[in-house]
Amino acid sequence: MAKVRQDAWSHEDDLLLAETVLRHIREGSTQLNAFEEVGDKLNRTSAACGFRWNAEVRQKYDSAIDLAKRQRKEKKRAMAKKSGQLRKPVIAMPATFEEFSEELSQSEEPSSISKQMMEQEAPTITLDMVIQFMKELKKDYYASNQSKASMEQLQKENSMLTEQVTKLEKQLEQTENEMNTIKEDYQAFIQIMERARKMTVLDDQGAIKSPTFRMDKNGNLEQVAQGSN
Repeated sequence: MAKVRQDAWSHEDDLLLAETVLRHIREGSTQLNAFEEVGDKLNRTSAACGFRWNAEVRQKYDSAIDLAKRQRKEKKRAMAKKSGQLRKPVIAMPATFEEFSEELSQSEEPSSISKQMMEQEAPTITLDMVIQFMKELKKDYYASNQSKASMEQLQKENSMLTEQVTKLEKQLEQTENEMNTIKEDYQAFIQIMERARKMTVLDDQGAIKSPTFRMDKNGNLEQVAQGSN
């Protein structure tokens, strides 16, 4: 299944990446192998691991990297010594030209000094190492371009979201102003209705006539209906 993990790197992920890379350096392996190992453990691509290492983690472990490289050299020397392939020590060079001429004249083999100088320990670079380095460089380049494209996409999305937020803020402000206007109109309408109600009540009270009574033939009082003669 393709590796599609895109979540943020945690401190534990960075620590695992650093420990794995340092272990591969000590053992004489390549960083690419370390990135692939971490990628399998974290379900990430080796390119993503390489970009994370070069962009964020590596500068925090400069001293540890130097120590791992020294340990790798010491391990190689120990292995060479054990197998009888330890190189000859470099002879001390004469301090002056006269001493150099004197040693050269006394030497049975005039070219022995040159041979010993050529036998000095020098870094061994093979074609496989160059190819491996170019592969790592290519993957780092692709990872860098991918990260750059992702960053540009995020910047565009951020700009769009900022514009949307600004637009929504303006709409919210306009809606609040409209709500305040409606509220004021409603309060004014309520006041008008209240005044109209009071005026209607006063008019009704003024139109009511006092009741009229009369005595019937039995001497009882009865109310005369309004409007009758």
